[in-house]
Amino acid sequence: MAQAILIGVGAGAASALLFASVASGALISVLLFYLAPLPILIAALGWSHWAALAAAVTASIGLAVVFGGFFFLAFLVGIGLPAWWVGYLALLARPAALPTPDGLEWYPVGHLVVWAATIGALVVIAAMFSMGTDEESFRTSLRNGLERMFRLRDRAGLPAPPAREPNRLIEFLVVALPPAAAVLTTITNMLNLWLAVRVVSVSGRLRRPMPELAAMRFPAHAPLLLAIAMVASFLPGMVGIAGGVFAAAWLMAFAILGFAVLHAITRGTSSRMVVLGAIYAAVIIFGWPMLAIALIGLADTAFDIRGRVARRRGPPTNPT
Repeated sequence: MAQAILIGVGAGAASALLFASVASGALISVLLFYLAPLPILIAALGWSHWAALAAAVTASIGLAVVFGGFFFLAFLVGIGLPAWWVGYLALLARPAALPTPDGLEWYPVGHLVVWAATIGALVVIAAMFSMGTDEESFRTSLRNGLERMFRLRDRAGLPAPPAREPNRLIEFLVVALPPAAAVLTTITNMLNLWLAVRVVSVSGRLRRPMPELAAMRFPAHAPLLLAIAMVASFLPGMVGIAGGVFAAAWLMAFAILGFAVLHAITRGTSSRMVVLGAIYAAVIIFGWPMLAIALIGLADTAFDIRGRVARRRGPPTNPT
């Protein structure tokens, strides 16, 4: 336990430094800021969830001492505890009903993806309510923040947009930023978890087997959650905004599942690299194909596309 606490303190210091780097204003600091949960996840997967909890608390205290008490709660709720919880879930296991190499059934990867999306949405909603408890006050606070950002850009000597563009752009951003932030948070949660697994695996401390991402499956209730969130997004007020945030985060989760489906059903085909490369390129360039990938993930949850393709192909044949 003492070793885990010491590891946690070190990981917390690293996480706090990554978080605080954004104060420098350098472009690279944005990337470092989004990597702030990584040391906590490494501590969880490599040692224990107690090490991760120590890291979360250490980082929160350090930031509070340097920047003020607000950052204790901001880091703990927004980064520390979410990273600890995901790390805790990743290490959950029970005796396997079917034979496995280690005799254990580990917490499913698909459930971790859903949790990453849910946590991303909750963090964004918490940030929303810190700006205002009703729609009008929230949008006013966000609008004022964006206007200050544009004024700072003008003072920095950056090219100014046409006279009417800032207002239109700001109004668009006021509507689009909450769901976009949920998508970005979901992606960074998954990226940090993947990086932590790779780092701990290389060190030889990863206790659970390396997951096969192409085989992951979501819980049966995941499509229902998405449907409820999409319906809620049409409601007025903060409920509608929160519904849009959850819908965006869970759609991103289903897009990740959709990519897993594509990797599984193209396995063994001669054109696999070309097809996957074209799909990834289309998503990166245009963006909107991500919705089609999310629909593939939804369809697989409902109709088991991967299972149907596997049964059609039959068992692999051994070369003679």
